[in-house]
Amino acid sequence: MASPKVKLGILLPTRGLLLGETAPESADRVLDMARRAEDAGLDSVWVGDSLIAKPRLEPLSTLAAVAACTKRVRLGTAVLLAALRHPVLLAQTMATVDLISRGRLLIAAGVGGAFNDEQRAEWRAAGVSPSRRASRLEEVLEIVKGLGSGQPLDFSGRHFDLEKVSMEPLPIQAGGVPLLLACHWRAQRDAQFQRAARLGDGLISISDTPEEYAKVVSRVREIAAELGRDPDRLETVFYLTVNVDPDLAKAESEANRFLTGYYGANIWGSRWGPFGGPERVKERMSEYVAAGAETLVVRFASFDPERQLDIFLDQVAPAFE
Repeated sequence: MASPKVKLGILLPTRGLLLGETAPESADRVLDMARRAEDAGLDSVWVGDSLIAKPRLEPLSTLAAVAACTKRVRLGTAVLLAALRHPVLLAQTMATVDLISRGRLLIAAGVGGAFNDEQRAEWRAAGVSPSRRASRLEEVLEIVKGLGSGQPLDFSGRHFDLEKVSMEPLPIQAGGVPLLLACHWRAQRDAQFQRAARLGDGLISISDTPEEYAKVVSRVREIAAELGRDPDRLETVFYLTVNVDPDLAKAESEANRFLTGYYGANIWGSRWGPFGGPERVKERMSEYVAAGAETLVVRFASFDPERQLDIFLDQVAPAFE
């Protein structure tokens, strides 16, 4: 039976690039994978974010470079720690990338973690109190949306005060750069669903099971309807981590080594995956589509993402065309 149609994207290895034994001499692997994804007909390419806790290439400047060497593929962040940045500078950067890409940027953003010493140090290094990151994120999003409207913005909040601030360039996209907000059922915090329904153009989730993800989609759409917004206009995205290899033991071993290097520990255990053969991966992807995902972002838990992409494009992606 054919798998349901869904938009497919891949995470570019902006963190994986730095996990090798030697420092990279260029970012060609990232740009080459983006071009390959576009040539294969995928919908989008995505980059992650971290300053010092999980070092990687800076996301928006990377997407500007990707925009310059592609023509069609959408360019996303999964996810941007927007509260680490000043909103006026962020709004200008987003609008610049949207202009360079001719309207292909989308920003998935989240509160971010402060669960260990490295993450807490990251917030402090940016001059942000870890305990205030959620309220700061909401103000950043409100300001970015306001500046993207083209009208002078007055804003008075807990973290920022602006008086008649205008910005150019403006985003190419009507209504501004789309914002997708991170939501996780396992967190059991209704504030994240309220935030996505009120401020977002969609939602993105990671590590939830298909059953949990279905609840996330339902809850955000329910709140959006209560707020008078059209819930069907919210894009629903799920980000999953896979290792595609018919040798299950090999796939699991490499994925575990990669994720341990990526995070310092395999933080979510069995919530990652699936790892293994193409049929196993396709089945799990189909479960997320059935749960409400309109876009799937795939990260390869592998030190050889190019080989993973080859297998994915040949044996997995065609099932979702």
